[in-house]
This record gives sequence, structure tokens and C-alpha cells, in this order.
Amino acid sequence: MSPFEQSLRGSLETFESLRNLEPKVTQAADLVAACLKSGGKLLVCGNGGSAADSGHIATEFTCRFQADRRPYPAIALSSDGGLLTAIGNDYSFQDIFARQVQAFGRAGDVLIALSTSGKSRNVLSAIEEAKRAGMKTIVLLGKGGGFTKGAADIEIQVAGTVTARIQEAHKFLLHVICELVEPKLEGPREED
Repeated sequence: MSPFEQSLRGSLETFESLRNLEPKVTQAADLVAACLKSGGKLLVCGNGGSAADSGHIATEFTCRFQADRRPYPAIALSSDGGLLTAIGNDYSFQDIFARQVQAFGRAGDVLIALSTSGKSRNVLSAIEEAKRAGMKTIVLLGKGGGFTKGAADIEIQVAGTVTARIQEAHKFLLHVICELVEPKLEGPREED
């Protein structure tokens, strides 16, 4: 089997395993919709590829996904390099997301955290800080969930051990959440 065929087979197997996640994805979408409709905001975090996916999903809510609708507040906690390096330098890398959750998060907001391994101390710290602030938490995991398993209010765990396949699945699941949430949000603002 060629490398392409192996990758395709792995991707198809990973996506097929997502079928049992529908109840958790629906629960996450309901939580996000309730948050945004009540005036709350989303904070999103992850490292590496998950940081890029965090920025992507925040953009889908602040700009738009498919429908022309008003913008909703979503902040990717990995997007400000100056802030990340200041916190990492002055405190620790483990605090780069938690410190921002402390600054920006309020009760009623939602933290969406991504970790393909479940072994990102800074992601776990952000979840813990969000809970202290009275926020709800959603985590997307892979590779058995690591030490982050069980930390969030809603846990969506992708089966598998290949980081690329888990990241592909996370992006798909985040898009499905957008597809479920967007019809529940307000349309375009009326012009005065």
C-alpha cells in the first residue's frame, strides 16, 4: 500500500470512529449557542496545529461561518505573540493560556481547549482557571486523553494515535459545532 493510501485509510478510519461522538458534539454546540446568545464569549486555546485550529474556529464565530450574521466574540488565546512570550517569560509556559483566561474570562463564557495528546500542561491549566472563573469548558482530545481526560465539562475524544489524523478530526468536529450553532444565532444587524 502506498503512503497516500495508508494516509487515506487512516483518515477514513478516524472519521468513521467519530459517529459515536454525535451526542457530545451536540451538547458542546448547545453550550456554545447558549453562551453566545446570552452575551458571553468564547476563549479558544491549543498548541502548535491546535493553536492554528483555535484561531480558525475563533474566526468562524467572529467573522462568519456560512451565514451572513452579526459577529460574536471569540478569542484565540494563541494569537498574540507578544502576550504569549511575556507570560511565558515572566511567569511560565504553563501559564500562557490560564493567565489570559483570568484576564478575559467571566462566568457564563466558554473555554474550548484542544490537545491532540491530552498532555499539554498549559491547556489543563487554562481549563482549571476557567472552572475557577465559573466558565464552562469543552475539550477536544486524542491519544487516550492523557492527564487532561476528565478535566472539562464536555470532553470530545477522538480515537487514534496519529496526530495528523486527530487534528483533521478536531477541525471537522469544530466545523460541525459551527454548523449546529450558526442557525441559532441572530442574523445580520438592521441598518439604521
